[in-house]
Order: sequence, then C-alpha cells, then structure tokens
Amino acid sequence: LTSNMNKETFRSDYRALPIEVASYHLQFYLDIIDSANRTEITIVKSAIEIDLKPEFIAAAQQNIDDLFLNGRSDVKLLSVSLNGARILDDEDNILWVAVADGLVFKTNVLFPFLDKTNQSRCKKCKLEIEVQIDPKSNTLLEGLYKSGGMFCTQCEAEGFRGITYFFDRPDILTIYTVRIEASKVQCPVLLSNGNKVECGDVEGDSERHFAVWQDPFPKPCYLFALVAGDLKAKTDSFITCSGKAVSLFIWTPEKDVDQVAHAMSSLKHAMRWDEDMFGREYDLELFNIVAVPDFNMGAMENKSLNVFNSRLVLGTPLSCTDAELDRIQGIIAHEYFHNWTGNRVTCRDWFQLTLKEGLTVYRDQEFTSCRGSRSVKRIQDVLTVRTLQFAEDAGPTAHPIRPDSYLKMDNFYSSTVYRKGAEVVRMYEALLGPAGFRAGMDLYFARHDGQAVTCEAFLEAMQDASGQDLRGLLSWYSRKGTPAVTAELSREVDSEGQVLLCLQLTQSLPADQGGPLLIPFRMALLGPDGLPLPLCLLPPPGVTALPQELGPEAVLRLAESRQQFVFRLPPSSPSPVASLLRGFSAPVRLTVHGQTDEDLLFLLAHDSDAFSRFEAGQQLARQLLLGLYARNLVQPEEADEALVRAEQALAAAFRGLLVSPQLDGQFKALAVSLPARAELQGLIPLCNPLALHHQIAGLARRLAASLRTDWQAIADGQQQEQKYYQEDDVVGGRALR
Repeated sequence: LTSNMNKETFRSDYRALPIEVASYHLQFYLDIIDSANRTEITIVKSAIEIDLKPEFIAAAQQNIDDLFLNGRSDVKLLSVSLNGARILDDEDNILWVAVADGLVFKTNVLFPFLDKTNQSRCKKCKLEIEVQIDPKSNTLLEGLYKSGGMFCTQCEAEGFRGITYFFDRPDILTIYTVRIEASKVQCPVLLSNGNKVECGDVEGDSERHFAVWQDPFPKPCYLFALVAGDLKAKTDSFITCSGKAVSLFIWTPEKDVDQVAHAMSSLKHAMRWDEDMFGREYDLELFNIVAVPDFNMGAMENKSLNVFNSRLVLGTPLSCTDAELDRIQGIIAHEYFHNWTGNRVTCRDWFQLTLKEGLTVYRDQEFTSCRGSRSVKRIQDVLTVRTLQFAEDAGPTAHPIRPDSYLKMDNFYSSTVYRKGAEVVRMYEALLGPAGFRAGMDLYFARHDGQAVTCEAFLEAMQDASGQDLRGLLSWYSRKGTPAVTAELSREVDSEGQVLLCLQLTQSLPADQGGPLLIPFRMALLGPDGLPLPLCLLPPPGVTALPQELGPEAVLRLAESRQQFVFRLPPSSPSPVASLLRGFSAPVRLTVHGQTDEDLLFLLAHDSDAFSRFEAGQQLARQLLLGLYARNLVQPEEADEALVRAEQALAAAFRGLLVSPQLDGQFKALAVSLPARAELQGLIPLCNPLALHHQIAGLARRLAASLRTDWQAIADGQQQEQKYYQEDDVVGGRALR
C-alpha cells in the first residue's frame, strides 16, 4: 500500500511539471538468478534525459517545486546517478529523498539556478536509476508481472511505477528506446513498442538473447508495454493509403494460432476504415497484437503492441456466435483506433479519460455500423446505455463523464466515462453533421498531435472548424444523472389561416446540477403514408427572420429549460405523427405527452428511422408490462380488457414486422424483443424483481403462441447452411432462429 491510497485527488489540483523528458532509455534483464538466495529477479536500468522548460528557465531565480518520481514498495532501488556520477544513499545525500511511494529529487540540485556567469548549467541533466523487481511475485498484475511462464506489462493507469521510478502521469510524453534481454529457451519472443531496430545473442552468453525497440513517437508511460515468452505468430501485411507496407503479427500460445484469422481480418478492416473515414494512416513499420490467457486487463492499446486476454481475440465461425464475432471485431478495432485517439493525442491527466475512451468508443461503434447493420448496431448501443449507464447514473455511484475528484483512479473505468462519453461525442456529430464533425476531427489532430490535452481542446477544435458555438456541450462533462426531456405537441391555426404544429420541449436535471444543457434533438413529422414531411420552422416570437426550410428531418438545439418550436404545415395536411429523438440523438429520458397508442403503432409500422421504430415498439411493450405488473399487485386473477386489447395490438404489430420483406432479420429480432428487466426496474418504485420477471416471461409466452405460425413460416423458409457466411441477410436469418 502507498501513502496516497486514501488521499482524494482533485482535478483542480493539476500542476504541470517544470520539466520535459527529452528521451527515455530502458534496459530489462529478465529471469536473472539472484546469487544470494537463488531466486529469479529482474533488473531494470533507466536513463532519463530531462530538460527544464523554457518558461521555468526564465523564472529560475524563483523557487521551483521538487520533482517527484512515482514508485512502489516492491521496487528495490539499487543506484542513482546524475550526469554519470553515482549518488550514494547516505545521510549526506542532497539529491534525492526516498518516501513510501516514490523518490523526491531536489530541483535546485538537478538544475542549479541561473546566474550571470553560467547560464547553461540549469537546462539539462541525465538521471540514471537502477532497480530490482520480482515479476513472479507481482500479484497486483500492474507493472511488469510473470504468469504462466510469460512476462507481460499493464501500465494504465498507474502501473508503470511498479517497474521503476518515473513520472507516472499521462502528461509526460517522451521517445522510448527499450532493450530487453532474456533466456532464449524461456523467452524466445521479446516484444515492446515501436520498431525493432536490433536483435541478437548476448555477447559472452550464448543462452541469452536481446532485442532493441525504438518508438519514434512521444508517449506517456502508461502506453509502455513489454511481452516476453514462448509465443507463435500469425502474420499478414497491410498497404496503407500512401503505399507503405506494414507487417502485422498476432502472437498467441502455439495451440491458439489457428483461431486468430477473424481477428486479423478485423484489424485490416479497421486500418482501412480509419484511413477512409478519418484520414488516419498507421504510422509505424509493424503492428503487434498479443493474445494470452494470463492478461488481466481485458484489452490495452499500448502503442503498436496491443495486448488482449485470449477470450477477446480467439474465435472462429465454428466456435462463436455472430454476436461473439462482432464483439471480437469491435474490440480489435477499438484498441487499434486508440493509436490516434489516445496515443498520438492523449490525456493531460486522468480526469480527462473520457477524451480518449468516449471518443474511441464512438469510433468503434461507427466502424461496426459500417461493417454490418447500422440500425441494429445503434439500437444495441442504446440498449446498453439505457440498461447499464442509466442505472449507474441513478445509483449511489453516479458521476459525470469527467469527475472532479477520485480516491482510486481505477474507479474511472465506468460505463459513464465510456458509454455516456461516446454519446456526448455523438452529440457533436448530430449538431455539426458528418462533414462538420470530420473537419473538427481533422483540426483536433492537426493541433494536438504529440500532445496531452483536455476535453476543452476537443470542443474548441470542433467549434473553430465549424464556426458554431458549442459551449453548451461543456456542461455535459461536469453533470451526473440522466437528463429528462418532456415533449408536448399541439396543433393550431394562426390569424392567416395557416396550420401550425407547436413542439414544446422541457428539460430537467436535479436541482443541484446547474442550468440547462445543450441537447441536440433530432425529429421528423410523418405524413399518413409514413414519409417525412418537409419541415418549415418559424422564427421565435419577436424575431424578424424568414422561416427555415429544414428538409425532411431536423436537429433542434434545445438549450433552454423550456423552448417552443413552431412548424408550418402544408395546406390541408392531416395531423402528422411526430418521430422524436430520432437515432437517440442525446442520452436523455424522453416523455411525450399526448402520444397515443395509435401513434406508436403507426411509428412501429412506418417510421424510416430504425431507432424510433424500435422505440415505438418498446414503448408499447413497456406500457403493457408496467400495466400487467401493477394489475398483478391488486387483482392477480382478473383480466383487464384494456390490457388484453393492448396485448393483441402489440402481437398484430409484431406480426407486421415479421412478415415484412423490406426489414432485415437482425432488426426484426430486436424489434420483437421485450424491454430488459433492468430497464423496467428503474421505472418501478420498490420493484419486486421476481414479480416483474414473471410478467415479462408470461407476456413472452403469450406473444410466442400468437405468432407461432409466423415464426414457423420463417423457420421453414430458411435453408440449412452448408457453409458459414457473414452477409447481412444470412446473419439476419440466424438472428431470427
């Protein structure tokens, strides 16, 4: 345990260090036998070239804080040298002081203050540190550990301090050169970040070998990785958009090599997609993936050396479902996409975690949408947000996507930071459109490549590229809880006889959460044929402007607690049906006053927006299940005629979906599913989970019986597959089985 274990850390406490690390050299001597007690140890030697920042040189006559290098109690310090001279650990040592969780270096000794006669002494220094660690006994599985005969690292968020003393914080970026030395028998494969620039036998010891890796791109230490062990590789290659050849390797235990073809294909698709959609070309000569059963973190985006637990990489059509193969594809893509959103541009501090994770989740969701059914992927992602993240927002651990403080950094890896963070990124795209969002991303990369930045840097790039005021989105980073939006529709005729439709939107958050948010609210008005009507938005009262012709769909900017939007309808048009919050354009709970079951049935049958169509069915089923649950509490044996009619209408609507030739099978399978129990529980005060489960199961049985003939026709119409295919229609057929 460290002395800071129970110390609360605040975002407002951030202070930049007065130094930059020009380069960092690491040497690892693995599986050395300690002659004193005949145990296996590892020696780590590091050389840190440190520059004092120019702004601190100018102020060098002032006191500069001492430098703190993070460490851990299981890291044994062997020696410290400054500019080639070894500094002994004794009472006369004026260079550094050992504390429980690191080393404190005297800045005025590292960098003597400027004076008029010697201005060069304070600018640079070289600090060399040698330590001894025991990876085999590292049960924290953070830092460098050994499991199953394999050496592996996990450094995010604060694991590097378990390897050696260093600035274990994400805003210190530098260029790494790493030399690894180990037994040829135990560790025939030696991997680290970047390009392999040298390898061979250790001079004077034919049983040991070494490899030198150099990463030319600055990175923080949480992206450092080392893997050493007995692994075999599946190899492939990729030609980038500029014609550069990249060697691809997926390393696994020998018995698993034949199970990574799908992962390799997913990697190549992700590399091409990132070029096509965001202009992001891969930047090194090779890309390594390691998949081992002993990796505890799940998946980690270390620069050019992604490490996974085997279950997230291994999979073939014979051993996995379609959903499991999609999961592998998405996770492989997610970690690869971090190369630009997380690695090339990283976080200034861990409070900014959603900057890399929310953005990269958004990118992997978009990639998976392009690879399969966009509508189905969006619905699946919304269901995950509403069942997991909404529950987190409503519970005792609710927190914003960028919290203001933490006791333990590991608590940040939450559904809120990842999933809600991705929804916040998606709101930028909703407000700016695809072209505007891409322009903002291009500017973000151009400005901040090689930097550690904050969430504000992302927002400013989006604003500057588009010319739009997006400051209202910044409040999403500091608010916890799920906003509620209420929509009310009314129809009226103005003094000139024009038919108007008024949409009033009201947003609410807990009283202590501050003012209103900026909420992009996508909507359309559907005519009797189910097609969207052209939208004509009138200016607000008192504003002199022409009506806005918005096309068949609009993204409204809800920026006040209550706003009214008035649309002029075509002459003699019947009352349209409103399709609201299309595509789930913001992570809110929506209530529509005055929306009838007939409206919902119409949307379920006709809406061109797949999410809104799905949501109409979910709302009908949700209302029915809540009614059944409430009736069961008071009259468990008596039938309710209104509920019976609602159930019959839902069965008929589901039948219409199942027999429709225009809908794909994956969407049908989702659209006729019932709401999750976890989602419904959040809507029922003091819910009895068992009673709710019985109502869901009972409704599912009755619907299955009503639709038995339709299901049988679907089953009879599908041919037995002789070979596995991943085309959408085939996958859809499997989803319906």
